[in-house]
Amino acid sequence: MLEQPLPLAGMRVVEVSSFVAAPLGGMTLAQLGAEVIRVDPIGGAPDHRRWPLAPSGTSLYWAGLNKGKKSVSVDFRSTEGRALVTRLVTDSGPDGGIVLTNAVGRRWLEYDALVEHRPDLIHVQIEGHYDGTPAVDYTVNAAIGFPMVTGPEGHADPVNHVLPAWDIACGLYSALGILGADRQRRVTGRGQRMSVALYDVALAAAGNLGFLAEAQINRVVRRRYGNYLYGGFARDFTTRDGGRVMVVALTKRHWADLLVATDLVDVVDALEKSLGVDFSTEDDRFEYREVLAGLLSRWFSRTDLVDVKTALTGTSLLWSTYNTFAELVTEDSPSRAMVAENPMMGVVDQPGVGRHLAPGLPVAIEGATREPVRAPVLGEHTDSVLGGLGLSTAELADLHSRGVIRGNAQ
Repeated sequence: MLEQPLPLAGMRVVEVSSFVAAPLGGMTLAQLGAEVIRVDPIGGAPDHRRWPLAPSGTSLYWAGLNKGKKSVSVDFRSTEGRALVTRLVTDSGPDGGIVLTNAVGRRWLEYDALVEHRPDLIHVQIEGHYDGTPAVDYTVNAAIGFPMVTGPEGHADPVNHVLPAWDIACGLYSALGILGADRQRRVTGRGQRMSVALYDVALAAAGNLGFLAEAQINRVVRRRYGNYLYGGFARDFTTRDGGRVMVVALTKRHWADLLVATDLVDVVDALEKSLGVDFSTEDDRFEYREVLAGLLSRWFSRTDLVDVKTALTGTSLLWSTYNTFAELVTEDSPSRAMVAENPMMGVVDQPGVGRHLAPGLPVAIEGATREPVRAPVLGEHTDSVLGGLGLSTAELADLHSRGVIRGNAQ
């Protein structure tokens, strides 16, 4: 089968960003085929050296969030530098004129300034709050309430989660917004001014999942349930040899298969009759979760992990062993094969880092590649991109000499 072009081939996006949300939004568009030009100030934005770092000092974080992009480095403080960025946005053909940014305080990069040069401009501004006041994932998460329901039962203090969930969702919303605006522009010829607030993304998620309505309508303060699934049955179990397994029984079939695999059909049937309940329903499984977990814990604690895997494999039950990040990529780890064989994964040779496994596009598109493309070196494409604006070699050399632009060789 011939390889098909990716859906966004031909689109050009200028990204001026840092940290997670905006870079992830830009990378998502790049992995879908868009030409995404990340423009950074000379020396890099604040995230250019963010941990984790490779032994060389190269940021693995920056490399991970900027795969497949082009990199241009410009002096934002100079009039000439700002004019070059404006030209990148405005002189980019019918599929350009798209800006993705979380920068604040740069009026020359705002919608009102750029739309004067490009009437059909599509501009997405990522913000902390809808009124423009600042916020980050960690403060938004605290404000919405998730740390107060995260962690072990009975724990008194807030527990922050490691995953920057709102940054990730915000980045994907920004990419989706650009696609929607691009479609509208193709139909009407009009551009679009948009903003996505990190707090709004988290608040929407809390509302959409019923957390807010439960508190308002039921007048309850949800407590912590540890690793149990709220409203259903799921929990982690420890095997005889110290393995850990997460088990999730969402449906009647899942539950039935779990009881067969653990040889608890008759025991649980007798318990149902004595209590007058029906454990094929999620409500009763949740209400009696500790009793049921106690029965299941005995089976897991008397069974080695390899035998647990054998018993659960082939059932409808949802389950997984617990892995560390290291176990997913270490050469002799049993978990590495599943990662390495995933068609989304590939090996990139990142300057300053070396060869390593990296993810490409999570969306499988028939006939299109999902292979990852390494991130650029800061300023790697400065000359080639600006040369596309009609700047001569001599003009580029002059801009370099005066510190208006910088390539990766400088």
